[in-house]
Amino acid sequence: MSDVTTIGLGLVGCGTVGSGVVRILQSSADLLQRQAGKRLILRRIVVRDPGRSRDVDLSAWPVSADLETIVQDPDIQAVIHLVGGIEPARSGIISLLQAGKDVITANKALLYAHGDELFALAKRLGRTLCFEAAVAGGIPIISAVNTALTANRIVSIEGILNGTSNFILTRMLDCRQTYEDVLREAQQLGYAEADPAMDVDGTDAAQKLVILTRLAFGTSVSLDSIVRQGIQHIELLDLLAAAELGYRIKLLATSRLSQGRLEVSVQPTLVRTDRSIALTSGAANFVAIEGSAVGVLKLSGAGAGQLPTASAVLADVVDYATGRAALTFAAMLRMQDRVPIALQPQEELTRRQYLRFTVADRPHVLADIADILGRHGISISSVRQDETEDRGDDTGVARLVIMTHRTTEGRLRAADSEIAALQSLRGPGIRMPISD
Repeated sequence: MSDVTTIGLGLVGCGTVGSGVVRILQSSADLLQRQAGKRLILRRIVVRDPGRSRDVDLSAWPVSADLETIVQDPDIQAVIHLVGGIEPARSGIISLLQAGKDVITANKALLYAHGDELFALAKRLGRTLCFEAAVAGGIPIISAVNTALTANRIVSIEGILNGTSNFILTRMLDCRQTYEDVLREAQQLGYAEADPAMDVDGTDAAQKLVILTRLAFGTSVSLDSIVRQGIQHIELLDLLAAAELGYRIKLLATSRLSQGRLEVSVQPTLVRTDRSIALTSGAANFVAIEGSAVGVLKLSGAGAGQLPTASAVLADVVDYATGRAALTFAAMLRMQDRVPIALQPQEELTRRQYLRFTVADRPHVLADIADILGRHGISISSVRQDETEDRGDDTGVARLVIMTHRTTEGRLRAADSEIAALQSLRGPGIRMPISD
């Protein structure tokens, strides 16, 4: 068995983040030992394909495809588990916990789907589950909620939690490029997967927000229960129009208390250009947390990437070695026993809205849309239509941008269905909330 001055580690998964973990262990062993007060010894690595060429040298360790080599090793106390997806990640972590190993993971999809199950199992077995890297990469948001803000009641969380979407929106505006062109660039640079659906449709950000909502408010929510909208239908026109009005468009993840209920949403949102979150560019993440005592705490930085995410993983390892992780995990579980807060029904969410329509360039079109909005109690704040070519027939199209006063999601949905039936529409419109 290992002596008390040594922590034996196992590593499951050595892709982008796992390779970063190995790099930092190799380059910063002395620093990590001073921080942890113990030697952190990587003893075994398990990967799906041991024969695959990698950009990091693994020759110093036994590498296999068999998780049991780690499960059965008595010299490994904690396992860094960096396998994505639900299965076999879930089964693997369960096996490790049952074998008496503590686990560090970065798998946000697994924690969204099975976090309560895994937390309960870890509690019953007296084990610790750490997951700082699961939500915002290198930004220490889990630590902030679980430790730094424990004297506060959390009032709101607002953030950019998906770097791929933020890169796309930033690049479209800065380079005057289309969504499709920038998405291809993001894939070439490694910011977007070959199948980018979960990033661009808001699922990735929503899963992360659900985890933060559970921690901050003690309330479990599902993706179906929140307003969720992606960026895939946003056009360069929308970004330019928003900029002229003094806004940037960001995929905003929001969880906030309002009159005793929780408002939870993930949507592309118009944010005033003088706000910190609007200035967050490229693939960066941003999180603002409002506490009852501290006020608003703002954190920004790399939300993904090899070394930033590996940094968060190894911060968990150091916390585990010092004993902080076990204390924090136990305190987190106690906070999860709170009475859940009721969710604000989606239809009652009240915001100002940006509406954009592509319509036939002919008389009465604006009047038809305004009439529908008016009949549903939606007040117009401003209307913009760029000058169009005078064709003298019905072949031309125009783009209308309408800003509304505050109104409810329910009224807007009712108006949406009527507007969609207008014969004058030329393609789908888009609407986004405005965050002043």
